Amino acid sequence: MEYFKRAKSVRLRSHHRKYLLADDDGEHVSQDRQSTVKTAKWTVEFDPDYDNVIRLKSCFGKYLTASEDPHMLGLTGQKVIQTVPKKVDSSVEWEPVLEGSKVRLKTRYGNYLRANGGVPPWRNSITHDIPHRHHDWILWDVEIVEVRVDKLKEVSDPSVDPDLDLDVGSNSFHLTSAPTLLACDQGSGSSKNEGRMIYYKLADDEGEIVDAEGSFLFKGNTVEDLTRNLEEETERESVTVCSRNPLNGKLYPLRLALPPNNTTMHVIVVPATSKG
Repeated sequence: MEYFKRAKSVRLRSHHRKYLLADDDGEHVSQDRQSTVKTAKWTVEFDPDYDNVIRLKSCFGKYLTASEDPHMLGLTGQKVIQTVPKKVDSSVEWEPVLEGSKVRLKTRYGNYLRANGGVPPWRNSITHDIPHRHHDWILWDVEIVEVRVDKLKEVSDPSVDPDLDLDVGSNSFHLTSAPTLLACDQGSGSSKNEGRMIYYKLADDEGEIVDAEGSFLFKGNTVEDLTRNLEEETERESVTVCSRNPLNGKLYPLRLALPPNNTTMHVIVVPATSKG
């Protein structure tokens, strides 16, 4: 909670390296890799009656709200939307729960803000629920966009906190007193451990390419790591990761090492039962 108390506004980055966005319709929310748009910024408000909850307001002046409506009929997960309630209630209140270097945002009823992956219609959607799989999908990195002025005054004297370093740039602050949680992504380029982009398409049991496709940032080092990540992204089990031969267009499975130097990869995800 101390981290949010320093912030006037924040960006929230999901496990998929995408930012929580307020959609332009002023009603829905989603996730995208674009962090510079104004819809990625959320103003932090506090409830004077509680010391462990926050409210997040979009650039449209609406609150991030845990609704009671299901995201899809027959499936788990309820919609997260933007609203302006007549009376501010618990549906717009979120409790930050620190987990390692990241944060879970819990509703007052025990669900968690979840960034969904996989194939459409799940991909890039935001729900709240208690995951039985993909526990990483409820973990968020918090990036401070604007520091709360009263907090800035408190630390104007370095003797207050000798480990606090305020680095002003592009209207963002980097608070090194909490480096992992609050490190700001200034878009200055990827470091060596940032991973590689994976672009994937799905094949059916006949080995034919289907329309569904996606991408994600992969930080692993082996074909086994990539296969496991793709199974999580596509919510499929026992898949084979293939590449396309540029000479004859045929698919061949990846068996050995991945290309060096974090080269971007385009792969085909094939069911293990495929006849193709």
